[in-house]
Order: sequence, then C-alpha cells, then structure tokens
Amino acid sequence: MATGKKVVLTDKLPVKFQDEEFDSPDIPPPYGLGGWTAGDKRVLVYDRFDVWEIDPSGLAAPANVTDGEGRRAGVTFRVVDLDRDEPFIDTRTPLLLRAVDTLTKSSGFWRDKLGVVAAPERIIMADRNFGGLQKARDAEQYLLTQSTYREFPDLWTGNSIASTTKISNANPQDSEYPRGTVELVSWLNGDGIPLRGLLYKPENFDASKQYPLIVYYYEKLTDGLHNYQAPSGRNTVNPLVYNSLGYLVFMPDIVYTDGQPGPSAAKAIIPGVQSLIAKGFVDPKRMGITGQSWGGYQTNYLITVTNMFAAAVPNATVVNMTSAYGGIRWQSGLARTFQYEHTQSRIGGSLWQYPERFIENSPLFRLDRVTTPVLFMANDNDGAVPWYQGIEFYVAMRRLQKEAYMVVYNGDEHNPTKRANQKDIDRKMQDFFAVKLLGAEAPSWMVRGIPFLEKGRDQVKMTPQPARATTPAGNSGGK
Repeated sequence: MATGKKVVLTDKLPVKFQDEEFDSPDIPPPYGLGGWTAGDKRVLVYDRFDVWEIDPSGLAAPANVTDGEGRRAGVTFRVVDLDRDEPFIDTRTPLLLRAVDTLTKSSGFWRDKLGVVAAPERIIMADRNFGGLQKARDAEQYLLTQSTYREFPDLWTGNSIASTTKISNANPQDSEYPRGTVELVSWLNGDGIPLRGLLYKPENFDASKQYPLIVYYYEKLTDGLHNYQAPSGRNTVNPLVYNSLGYLVFMPDIVYTDGQPGPSAAKAIIPGVQSLIAKGFVDPKRMGITGQSWGGYQTNYLITVTNMFAAAVPNATVVNMTSAYGGIRWQSGLARTFQYEHTQSRIGGSLWQYPERFIENSPLFRLDRVTTPVLFMANDNDGAVPWYQGIEFYVAMRRLQKEAYMVVYNGDEHNPTKRANQKDIDRKMQDFFAVKLLGAEAPSWMVRGIPFLEKGRDQVKMTPQPARATTPAGNSGGK
C-alpha cells in the first residue's frame, strides 16, 4: 500500500480464478480467498475446484495445495475455518477442507497440508449435506449437521469428524408426513448443452402410471439435492407438499445466452420436460409451470412459445421489459437499468442499443398467442418488481380475452411477509392447479372473483385483522 506497486498473482496460471460458469453480461466474479498465513506471507486463492497457495510478493512460485485433485475429480474444495478468533491460517496444522462433488452433489471433509504439494486426504464423503462444522476450543470434539431430502439437519457430535453420533431430534413430527424421493435427471438443452434437474417423486411412486407434473425453476437449483425439505406453504412450490397431492415436481437447471433470457429458458425447460414425458410416467395433458420473480418472468415467456402446459402461475413477474427498464426498485431506490444491462435479465445493453432484444424477450408483445390459463400474484408494495407490471399483464390478458386471475395483497411485498397471505396464495395455487390438472371443481374466487366489499373474507385468517387478498373488481377471468 505504501509503494502503490501492483503484483499480478494469477495471470500465468493454467486455470481461471473467476466464475467459469458465469452467464450474465458482466465481469465474472472471483471464486474468492481461503485466508492468509501469518504476516501475510501467503494467501490461499480458489479456482473452480482447487485451492492455491500464492506469495503476494510474487517472488515464490504459486503452488496448488490440493494438487489438482479437485479438477480431476470434479470436486470443489474450500477452506474450513474452525478458529474464528485466529486471524491467520496456522501452517503447522493440517488444513481442513469442505468438499462438494459437482456431479453427485455429495459433500464431506478432507485434510491437506500447506507447504506440501500432495493430493488431499479424504476424511468423510457421503450423499448428504454436511454443514455448520465447529470444534471445541481445547478438545478434539466436533459438532456438525448433516441432512438429506428425507433427514432433518440434526446435530451430530464426536471426537472425529468421520465418526459422529446424532444428539438431537429437532423435527420428530416429520415422520407423520408422506415423503417421496428426489433424484438427478439429465438431458440436452436446445443448443446441445448437458443440463440437469431435480425430480421429486411421490411416496409409493409407480413408473407404470402417468402423473400430473408441476415444473418450478429459477436459475440453477440442483445444488439443493441433499437439502432437507419441511412441508410449508407460500408463493413457491414445496415439493413435499405437491408430492403429497399426487404431483411429480421437476426443477430444471437453466443456462443463458446474453441477449436471449427468454429463449434460453425455453431451450432448457421444454426439452427437460419432454425428456420426462419420454420416460412414460408423466401425463402430457396435465402439466403446470410456475415460478416466482425471475421464475415468473420465464413462465410468462414460456406460455408465449408453447401450449404444452395446461396451467401457469407466474408470480411477481415482469411482462414488459421496455417499461420495467425505465422503473426503479421501490425498496432500494435503484434504477432497474442495471439488471437488464449487466445482471439477471441479461439483455446486455440499454434500450437504445438493443430495442429488438427488449421487445423480443418481453412476453407482453406475444400474449395474443397464449392459450394457457394463468394465475399470478402482483403485490402493491413489491420493492423488486413494480406491481404495475402485473397490471400490464392482467389488462392485456383480459383485452385479449384470455383466462387470467390476478391476486394482490395490499401492502405486502415481493414475497409475502404476512403469514395469512403466504397461506392464502399457497392455497390459491393449489386450487388453480387442482382445477386445471386434476379436474377439481373451481372455487368461488375463480368463478366470480373477489368483489371489493368481500376482500379478505375468503382468506385464511391468522390474526384478528389480517392483510387482505384482493383482485380488481370484475376479475373473474376471461373465458
């Protein structure tokens, strides 16, 4: 700092230290640092898989601490800090690493040694999610959690990480619920890129039968393969709940091309669903799609390019990128331009540079093609997606005489914060899918709407004066 001299540490190394899978139109972020040794003599730097020991002065040659084992095996190694009071990494003791297999999503812990270039030693690796590792200050006693989709992340302890005993039973009621299975499935997207997704199957799944399917997505969700799921309800899809209602639940990963966020989603999701239909256990006439926020946008786009889905729930969604571009995020005050030019919306430039991209990726301009009935939530205190996007969507659908149902929770946010509203939208989503995919009788709110004077009367009441669910007068849905 005193001299202002700059030393480039990684430019001559044969791997990248920024996110290799980054698919937004911006500078890829770095994988980060694992810490510093005493006196700042060495810094530990991450690539996608391995840990490197680098001399910040640039004099000593960098060393791959994990000896390239991570990249060879497709395992990501990251340093575990067990002593938060010690600012430096002790070079005299073994280096503890957490590991995640990028293919199977198994996880575990390994050990290595600084100053010695050798493959790390495995302590434990299993098809589960290990987390929260802690060590007693003055004893070889460890505490951690481990979970799977079926197992709650209870506390486990022992004098070795490889041999621990469960000491808590924090969720005993879980045994009362039917719990199916989750597995990784694979397919190629429209550009021939290998993709994977999570397929949740109901308990007692029978491959000789055909099941209705709910497809839920955001960007990439397969890292959650071994995450425990408790039954819950709000504006997203809980696979345990929907499995118990008789649905398969599919969560496909998505990769993106700059300037083509909508087509990228279609190229990933549609072939993924088709690959499941080909297996024989999905009823192609009883499929629904849903997503929240960015997932809602992708749902909106999908129903303009395919009629393969019988129901869609695009919550808190953008429908018109040209008008959304010129707005702000009401919670933070940020102009929305950043997300279209550089981040999630992935247009890659301004409205004046790429007007065609904004129009081509805006579902609004293709809503005349839609045949899929939609239900969606657009709250008037949404700080991320302006609720006038929901108004544009609803007015357009009604003008085109499409079947649409709009739900607004007055004063609530992007993701409802009031428990009554969370339960209400969850119930309405279940109602809607049951009508369209299971042949259930339509509830009153779908048949006649919710007149202004009756707002909240149909809602699950959690408090004496709950926030009210509303839809604009006369919104019973065009049919």
